[in-house]
Amino acid sequence: MAGDEENGEPGYRITHVIFDMDGLLLDTENFYSIVQEKILARYGKKFEWSLKAKMMGKKALEAGQILVKELGLEGVLTPEEFITERESQLQVMFPHTELMPGAERLIRHLHAHGVPMAVGTSSHKHHFDLKTTKHGELFGLMHHIVVGDDPAVVRGKPAPDIFLTAFSRFHEPGLETKNVLVFEDAPSGVAAARAAQMPVVMVPDPQLDKSLHQGATQILSSLLEFDPSFWGLPPFKA
Repeated sequence: MAGDEENGEPGYRITHVIFDMDGLLLDTENFYSIVQEKILARYGKKFEWSLKAKMMGKKALEAGQILVKELGLEGVLTPEEFITERESQLQVMFPHTELMPGAERLIRHLHAHGVPMAVGTSSHKHHFDLKTTKHGELFGLMHHIVVGDDPAVVRGKPAPDIFLTAFSRFHEPGLETKNVLVFEDAPSGVAAARAAQMPVVMVPDPQLDKSLHQGATQILSSLLEFDPSFWGLPPFKA
Protein backbone atom coordinates (compact mmCIF):
# COMPACT_ATOMS: atom_id res chain seq x y z
CA MET A 1 0.00 0.00 0.00
CA ALA A 2 1.31 3.40 -0.87
CA GLY A 3 -0.08 6.79 -0.02
CA ASP A 4 -0.10 10.16 -1.70
CA GLU A 5 2.70 12.42 -0.66
CA GLU A 6 2.18 16.02 0.32
CA ASN A 7 5.13 18.05 1.54
CA GLY A 8 7.10 14.84 1.90
CA GLU A 9 4.51 13.28 4.22
CA PRO A 10 3.06 9.95 3.07
CA GLY A 11 -0.60 9.28 3.61
CA TYR A 12 -4.06 9.70 2.17
CA ARG A 13 -6.38 12.66 2.76
CA ILE A 14 -9.78 11.07 2.41
CA THR A 15 -12.76 13.32 3.15
CA HIS A 16 -15.66 11.45 1.46
CA VAL A 17 -16.61 7.81 0.98
CA ILE A 18 -18.60 5.88 -1.65
CA PHE A 19 -19.76 2.34 -0.92
CA ASP A 20 -20.73 -0.38 -3.33
CA MET A 21 -23.62 -2.37 -1.84
CA ASP A 22 -24.03 -6.01 -2.86
CA GLY A 23 -21.42 -8.26 -1.28
CA LEU A 24 -19.83 -5.26 0.42
CA LEU A 25 -22.44 -3.78 2.75
CA LEU A 26 -25.19 -6.35 2.19
CA ASP A 27 -24.89 -10.13 2.10
CA THR A 28 -26.83 -10.67 -1.15
CA GLU A 29 -24.34 -12.53 -3.35
CA ASN A 30 -25.39 -15.93 -2.03
CA PHE A 31 -28.99 -15.22 -3.07
CA TYR A 32 -27.86 -14.68 -6.66
CA SER A 33 -25.79 -17.87 -6.62
CA ILE A 34 -28.62 -20.02 -5.25
CA VAL A 35 -31.14 -18.77 -7.81
CA GLN A 36 -28.77 -18.92 -10.76
CA GLU A 37 -27.64 -22.45 -9.90
CA LYS A 38 -31.30 -23.53 -9.75
CA ILE A 39 -32.10 -22.02 -13.16
CA LEU A 40 -28.98 -23.39 -14.88
CA ALA A 41 -29.49 -26.90 -13.50
CA ARG A 42 -32.44 -27.26 -15.89
CA TYR A 43 -30.04 -26.79 -18.79
CA GLY A 44 -27.38 -29.12 -17.42
CA LYS A 45 -25.09 -26.20 -16.62
CA LYS A 46 -23.21 -25.23 -13.47
CA PHE A 47 -22.71 -21.74 -12.07
CA GLU A 48 -18.93 -21.68 -11.63
CA TRP A 49 -17.03 -19.02 -9.69
CA SER A 50 -15.14 -17.93 -12.82
CA LEU A 51 -18.49 -16.95 -14.37
CA LYS A 52 -19.72 -15.32 -11.16
CA ALA A 53 -16.61 -13.11 -11.11
CA LYS A 54 -17.39 -11.84 -14.62
CA MET A 55 -20.99 -11.04 -13.68
CA MET A 56 -20.35 -9.36 -10.31
CA GLY A 57 -21.05 -5.64 -10.24
CA LYS A 58 -22.69 -5.57 -13.66
CA LYS A 59 -26.15 -4.26 -14.47
CA ALA A 60 -28.73 -7.06 -14.60
CA LEU A 61 -29.15 -7.34 -18.37
CA GLU A 62 -25.43 -7.16 -19.02
CA ALA A 63 -24.86 -9.91 -16.43
CA GLY A 64 -27.52 -12.01 -18.18
CA GLN A 65 -25.85 -11.48 -21.54
CA ILE A 66 -22.52 -12.62 -20.12
CA LEU A 67 -24.07 -15.75 -18.61
CA VAL A 68 -25.91 -16.79 -21.78
CA LYS A 69 -22.83 -16.24 -23.95
CA GLU A 70 -20.32 -17.90 -21.61
CA LEU A 71 -22.49 -21.01 -21.19
CA GLY A 72 -23.44 -21.30 -24.86
CA LEU A 73 -27.15 -20.93 -24.19
CA GLU A 74 -27.88 -18.73 -27.21
CA GLY A 75 -31.08 -19.93 -28.88
CA VAL A 76 -32.08 -21.79 -25.71
CA LEU A 77 -32.37 -19.04 -23.12
CA THR A 78 -32.35 -15.30 -23.77
CA PRO A 79 -30.74 -12.87 -21.30
CA GLU A 80 -34.16 -11.27 -20.83
CA GLU A 81 -35.79 -14.63 -19.96
CA PHE A 82 -33.01 -15.42 -17.53
CA ILE A 83 -33.32 -12.06 -15.77
CA THR A 84 -37.14 -12.30 -15.59
CA GLU A 85 -37.01 -15.74 -13.97
CA ARG A 86 -34.19 -14.73 -11.63
CA GLU A 87 -36.11 -11.61 -10.62
CA SER A 88 -39.22 -13.50 -9.57
CA GLN A 89 -37.21 -15.68 -7.18
CA LEU A 90 -34.94 -12.95 -5.84
CA GLN A 91 -37.82 -10.66 -4.89
CA VAL A 92 -38.86 -13.19 -2.26
CA MET A 93 -35.33 -13.38 -0.82
CA PHE A 94 -34.15 -9.77 -0.86
CA PRO A 95 -36.26 -8.44 2.04
CA HIS A 96 -34.37 -10.87 4.33
CA THR A 97 -30.92 -9.48 3.43
CA GLU A 98 -28.45 -9.15 6.30
CA LEU A 99 -25.50 -6.76 6.71
CA MET A 100 -21.94 -7.85 6.01
CA PRO A 101 -19.55 -7.97 9.02
CA GLY A 102 -18.27 -4.52 9.98
CA ALA A 103 -20.64 -2.61 7.71
CA GLU A 104 -22.81 -1.05 10.41
CA ARG A 105 -19.85 -0.17 12.66
CA LEU A 106 -18.05 1.62 9.80
CA ILE A 107 -21.10 3.52 8.55
CA ARG A 108 -22.06 4.72 12.02
CA HIS A 109 -18.47 5.68 12.82
CA LEU A 110 -18.09 7.79 9.68
CA HIS A 111 -21.49 9.41 10.17
CA ALA A 112 -20.68 10.25 13.80
CA HIS A 113 -17.56 12.08 12.59
CA GLY A 114 -19.34 13.99 9.83
CA VAL A 115 -17.76 12.13 6.89
CA PRO A 116 -20.13 12.40 3.90
CA MET A 117 -21.00 8.97 2.45
CA ALA A 118 -22.82 7.75 -0.65
CA VAL A 119 -23.79 4.42 -2.16
CA GLY A 120 -23.00 3.62 -5.79
CA THR A 121 -24.73 0.36 -6.73
CA SER A 122 -25.56 -1.43 -9.97
CA SER A 123 -28.83 -2.58 -8.36
CA HIS A 124 -31.94 -0.94 -9.74
CA LYS A 125 -34.07 1.20 -7.42
CA HIS A 126 -36.71 -1.50 -6.92
CA HIS A 127 -34.08 -4.03 -5.85
CA PHE A 128 -32.34 -1.47 -3.66
CA ASP A 129 -35.60 -0.89 -1.78
CA LEU A 130 -36.14 -4.64 -1.26
CA LYS A 131 -32.55 -5.33 -0.15
CA THR A 132 -32.59 -2.49 2.39
CA THR A 133 -36.01 -3.41 3.83
CA LYS A 134 -34.48 -4.19 7.24
CA HIS A 135 -31.83 -1.48 7.10
CA GLY A 136 -33.61 1.71 6.08
CA GLU A 137 -32.39 3.73 9.07
CA LEU A 138 -28.75 2.81 8.43
CA PHE A 139 -28.88 3.63 4.71
CA GLY A 140 -30.65 6.85 5.66
CA LEU A 141 -27.30 8.04 7.04
CA MET A 142 -25.97 8.30 3.48
CA HIS A 143 -25.69 11.71 1.85
CA HIS A 144 -27.23 10.18 -1.30
CA ILE A 145 -27.73 6.92 -3.19
CA VAL A 146 -26.95 6.27 -6.87
CA VAL A 147 -28.63 3.18 -8.34
CA GLY A 148 -28.00 1.33 -11.59
CA ASP A 149 -31.11 2.63 -13.36
CA ASP A 150 -30.38 6.27 -12.49
CA PRO A 151 -30.71 8.25 -15.77
CA ALA A 152 -27.22 9.70 -15.22
CA VAL A 153 -25.65 6.25 -15.19
CA VAL A 154 -25.37 5.56 -18.91
CA ARG A 155 -22.76 2.80 -18.62
CA GLY A 156 -22.46 0.19 -15.89
CA LYS A 157 -19.27 -0.88 -14.12
CA PRO A 158 -16.38 -1.17 -15.10
CA ALA A 159 -17.16 2.24 -16.64
CA PRO A 160 -16.83 5.01 -14.00
CA ASP A 161 -20.33 6.48 -14.46
CA ILE A 162 -21.81 5.33 -11.14
CA PHE A 163 -18.92 6.63 -9.06
CA LEU A 164 -18.55 9.89 -10.99
CA THR A 165 -22.29 10.52 -10.58
CA ALA A 166 -22.03 9.82 -6.84
CA PHE A 167 -18.99 12.13 -6.67
CA SER A 168 -20.81 14.99 -8.41
CA ARG A 169 -23.80 14.76 -6.05
CA PHE A 170 -21.75 15.62 -3.00
CA HIS A 171 -22.01 19.14 -4.49
CA GLU A 172 -18.78 20.31 -2.88
CA PRO A 173 -16.72 22.81 -4.87
CA GLY A 174 -13.04 21.93 -4.87
CA LEU A 175 -13.59 18.28 -3.96
CA GLU A 176 -11.18 16.04 -5.90
CA THR A 177 -11.62 12.39 -6.80
CA LYS A 178 -8.36 11.48 -5.04
CA ASN A 179 -10.00 12.50 -1.75
CA VAL A 180 -12.96 10.14 -2.21
CA LEU A 181 -12.49 6.54 -1.10
CA VAL A 182 -14.47 3.77 -2.77
CA PHE A 183 -15.26 0.43 -1.13
CA GLU A 184 -15.85 -2.51 -3.49
CA ASP A 185 -15.94 -6.29 -3.59
CA ALA A 186 -16.09 -6.91 -7.34
CA PRO A 187 -13.31 -6.64 -9.97
CA SER A 188 -15.58 -4.57 -12.25
CA GLY A 189 -16.24 -2.15 -9.37
CA VAL A 190 -12.53 -1.80 -8.63
CA ALA A 191 -11.94 -1.03 -12.31
CA ALA A 192 -14.76 1.54 -12.24
CA ALA A 193 -13.26 3.29 -9.21
CA ARG A 194 -9.83 3.42 -10.81
CA ALA A 195 -11.34 4.74 -14.04
CA ALA A 196 -12.89 7.49 -11.90
CA GLN A 197 -9.41 8.14 -10.46
CA MET A 198 -10.49 7.25 -6.93
CA PRO A 199 -8.55 5.07 -4.46
CA VAL A 200 -10.38 1.84 -3.72
CA VAL A 201 -10.49 -0.62 -0.84
CA MET A 202 -11.41 -4.09 -2.08
CA VAL A 203 -13.10 -6.62 0.21
CA PRO A 204 -13.32 -9.62 -2.12
CA ASP A 205 -15.14 -12.88 -1.55
CA PRO A 206 -12.52 -15.39 -0.31
CA GLN A 207 -13.37 -17.62 -3.29
CA LEU A 208 -12.49 -14.92 -5.83
CA ASP A 209 -9.28 -15.75 -7.70
CA LYS A 210 -6.45 -13.57 -6.39
CA SER A 211 -5.49 -12.64 -9.96
CA LEU A 212 -8.72 -10.61 -10.01
CA HIS A 213 -7.63 -8.43 -7.07
CA GLN A 214 -5.54 -6.25 -9.40
CA GLY A 215 -6.08 -2.51 -9.30
CA ALA A 216 -7.21 -2.25 -5.69
CA THR A 217 -5.36 0.26 -3.54
CA GLN A 218 -5.90 -1.89 -0.46
CA ILE A 219 -7.29 -5.42 -0.03
CA LEU A 220 -9.05 -6.55 3.15
CA SER A 221 -10.70 -9.82 4.08
CA SER A 222 -13.48 -7.96 5.93
CA LEU A 223 -14.64 -4.43 6.71
CA LEU A 224 -13.75 -5.28 10.31
CA GLU A 225 -10.08 -4.97 9.25
CA PHE A 226 -10.46 -1.41 7.95
CA ASP A 227 -8.23 1.16 9.67
CA PRO A 228 -9.67 4.66 9.10
CA SER A 229 -6.53 6.41 10.34
CA PHE A 230 -4.47 4.98 7.45
CA TRP A 231 -6.64 7.04 5.10
CA GLY A 232 -6.60 10.21 7.19
CA LEU A 233 -10.07 9.50 8.61
CA PRO A 234 -10.97 9.66 12.33
CA PRO A 235 -9.78 6.45 14.05
CA PHE A 236 -12.07 3.99 15.77
CA LYS A 237 -12.15 4.33 19.55
CA ALA A 238 -9.85 1.89 21.30
